[in-house]
Amino acid sequence: MSITAPEENKDAVRELTAPQTERYSRHIVMKEVGAEGQKKLLGARVLVIGAGGLGSPVAMYLAAAGVGTIGIADADEVDLSNLQRQIIHRTADAGKPKVLSAKETMEAMNPDVKVIPYRMFITGENILDIIKDYDFIIDATDNFQSKFLINDACVMAKKPFSHAGIIRFQGQLMTYVPGQGPCYRCIFKEPPPKDAVPSCKQEGVIGAAAGVIGSLQAMEAIKYILGIGELLTGYLLTYDGLEMQFRKVKLPSDTHSCPVCGDHPTITGLIDCEPSE
Repeated sequence: MSITAPEENKDAVRELTAPQTERYSRHIVMKEVGAEGQKKLLGARVLVIGAGGLGSPVAMYLAAAGVGTIGIADADEVDLSNLQRQIIHRTADAGKPKVLSAKETMEAMNPDVKVIPYRMFITGENILDIIKDYDFIIDATDNFQSKFLINDACVMAKKPFSHAGIIRFQGQLMTYVPGQGPCYRCIFKEPPPKDAVPSCKQEGVIGAAAGVIGSLQAMEAIKYILGIGELLTGYLLTYDGLEMQFRKVKLPSDTHSCPVCGDHPTITGLIDCEPSE
């Protein structure tokens, strides 16, 4: 599905500086981006929920691309077991809040970027207030309760977002844009019973799989901001790292009966999620 670019940011960048022109030169030479596209990126606001395996590559690529304001939300601290896949953190960051470690890495990478840390669990009470000022939301969480909460909040607030999940050598992602395709709940209905689906902690995950899927989430956000290409609206992209196969699955287009984005929604409030481990 073709992209409708977001409304112009009132704080959009007027002109690129000489250092910015050099930094983003590989963007500027592309006809799909150019100087005007780079100014859109610098004026954009993206929220990354989760500073772990998926959130690490997402946040780093968005910062490198010059997305001007990046919010990052996570309540956890860096642990040594994170470092096999959460590349935004270093060994010396063990014990540090993930959002502060991520902020330091992103701002060291690109001083153009303003990073807003939210050291908290995202809940039904705070999510609408947090997402309201952002153009695009990244679901980089690792549990079903959070994913359904993010979906429902974004639908209610009319915010586009990218969903993704990873385990072992596999990953998947889809993008929701209001009025342009099914939401996460259209496809997966409701969270599975507790412990019905193994977690990454139980089954493991190859760190590079997080890099593949997280990078694709960053690509979806960048395309949305620039208003170019085709988003994964109406499709689920799956990845199998062992077989090195991608599969793009068309999702049902009838969203009328969805309990949150349908014609007669029955979900009109937000349910708190359980904190992830």
